[in-house]
Amino acid sequence: MQTMVTGRPGLWAFVLGCIAVTIGVALHLPMFLMARGMGYRTVGMPMDVGMLVGMALIVGGTGLAAYGLLPGDAMRLRRQLTYMTVIGLQDAPLRASHWVMMGALIVALVIDVMKPAALGFTLSGMTSEYGVSRATASLVPFAALSGTVAGSILWGFVADIYGRKASILLSAVMFVGTSICGAMPSLAWNIAMCFMMGAAAGGMLPVTYALLAEMMPNRHRGWSLVLIGGLGAAGGYFAASGLSALLQPIFGWRILWLANLPTGLLLIVLGRLIPESPRFLVVQGRTHEAEMVLARFGGGRVTRQDAVLTDAVGVAPLSTLRNAGALIAFSIAALAWGCANFGLLLWLPADLVARGYSVGVASGLLAKASLIAVPTIFVAALLYSRWSSKGALLAAISMLVLGLVGVLWVERQSGIVSPVLPVAALIVGVNAIIAILLPYVAESFPARIRGRATGWVAACSKAGGLGAQGLAIAGAVPPLATVSGLILVPTAASFVLVAWLGRETKGRDVDVLQPTIGAYEPLRQTTIVADDPQV
Repeated sequence: MQTMVTGRPGLWAFVLGCIAVTIGVALHLPMFLMARGMGYRTVGMPMDVGMLVGMALIVGGTGLAAYGLLPGDAMRLRRQLTYMTVIGLQDAPLRASHWVMMGALIVALVIDVMKPAALGFTLSGMTSEYGVSRATASLVPFAALSGTVAGSILWGFVADIYGRKASILLSAVMFVGTSICGAMPSLAWNIAMCFMMGAAAGGMLPVTYALLAEMMPNRHRGWSLVLIGGLGAAGGYFAASGLSALLQPIFGWRILWLANLPTGLLLIVLGRLIPESPRFLVVQGRTHEAEMVLARFGGGRVTRQDAVLTDAVGVAPLSTLRNAGALIAFSIAALAWGCANFGLLLWLPADLVARGYSVGVASGLLAKASLIAVPTIFVAALLYSRWSSKGALLAAISMLVLGLVGVLWVERQSGIVSPVLPVAALIVGVNAIIAILLPYVAESFPARIRGRATGWVAACSKAGGLGAQGLAIAGAVPPLATVSGLILVPTAASFVLVAWLGRETKGRDVDVLQPTIGAYEPLRQTTIVADDPQV
C-alpha cells in the first residue's frame, strides 16, 4: 500500500496486526450466537477462555498495527537547515484522483459518525437487558462522549507524528477491535469499551479536515471541506438509523456494536484510495513519496538543497501569540456549540411539553424548524468557498446568537409563543458552525501543528456536550432561559475574538504566511526556509 507504511517490515506488521485484531473479535462471536435463543441477551453469561484470548489478540494486534504504521524517522532529532520547496498547481482542475479521495473520505466519515450516533438506538435495549435506570444506562453515551474528547486530542498528535492517512487507518483498526462491545455480558465492560470506541472515533473528523486542507486545490478546498464534513455527518446518522431499523428487530441492540467489524475492515481496505499529505511527507523527509503523490494529484515536484539560513521568499509567519489567540477563539466557539447542540437542543422538546405543548405538537414544531435548516450545509459551503471563509464563520456564529436570544425571549413569555423561528435560527447556527468551524481551523494553522490544533478544537466541541450530559445525568439541568443566557456569553465572545484574530483563508494556500515547509504557489516557485521539520 503506497505511503501507508514506511517499508516492507512495516507493511507486514500492519497486516498481521489487522489479522490478529480480526481473529480476536471473531473469538467473541460464539457467545453472541449462543444467546440466540434468549433474544441475543448475554447479560450474566461468564466470559470464556476464547473471549479472554481474543482480548489479548486485540490489544497485541492494535499495538502491532500501530508499530507498522509508525514512520521510521518519526522521532528524528533536529536536522541541518534546508530549503524545502513543494511545487504544485493549486488552481488546477479536479482530477479523478481527487474525486476518488473525496468519496473514500466521505465513506470514512460516515463510518466514523455512525459509531457514536448508534448510542441513541441502544439505550432502550441496554436499560431493559441490564435492568438499570435510564440515568445509569446514560453512563454509556457519557463514556463514549468522554472518549471522543480524549480521542480528538490524541489523534491530533498522532496525525502530526504518524501522518494523516496512517492515523485514519489506525483508527479503523480500533473500530474493528471495539466491536466486541456487542458481546460484553456486563454493563461495566460496555462502558469501558464504549469509551475506547469514542476515543477511536473522536479524531477522524479533524484528521480528515487536515488531510483535505493539504490535498485540495485552493479554489476547490473551501466547498469540499464543508460539504464532505456535512455529508459524512448526515450519512453517519442515516446509516446508524438504517442499521437499527433493519437489524435491531432481529438481532437486538448489540448488533449495532458488532457492525464495527465489517465497517472497520471496509475502512482499512479503502485506505488504498486515501493519499498521505505531501506536506507531511516533506516534513518527514520522504520527498520521493511526496513527489509520487503530487504526480497523482495534478503534478508537482519537491526540491531540496542544503543552504544557509536567509529570508524566505513570500513568507510572513504568524506569530505564536496570534496562533494561540486564534486557538482560544476557536475553542470558545466550539465549547458554545457543544453546549447548544448536546444540551439546549436535546432539552428543548421536554421544555416545550412542560410549557403546555403536546408531544406531537412539540415534535412537529421542531420538525418544521429542522426542515428550515436542511439547506444550511449547502449555503454554508457556498458562502465559505465563494464569499469569505472568515465571514461565513462569523455569520454562522451570528445565527447561533440570534437563536439563543430568540429562545431566551420565548422562555420569558408567560403564554404559549411559537418557537419555530427562534429554534430554526438555533438549528441553522448549530449546523453552520459545525460545518464551517473545523475546516476553518484546519486552514488556519501550519502543517506541523494542523492535526493537533484541529483535534483540540474538535475536543472542545465534545467537551461542551460532555458538561451538558453530566448535568443531565446528575439531574441538575437548569431552566432553559438560564441555559440560553449562559451559552450566549461565550458565543458572543467567540464572535468578537474570531473577528479580531481570525484570518481570511479563501483561495489562499494553507501554508502561505505560516512558519512551515511545503508551500504551494500556482505560478511561481516559492522557497520556504524551515528549521527542523520535525519540531
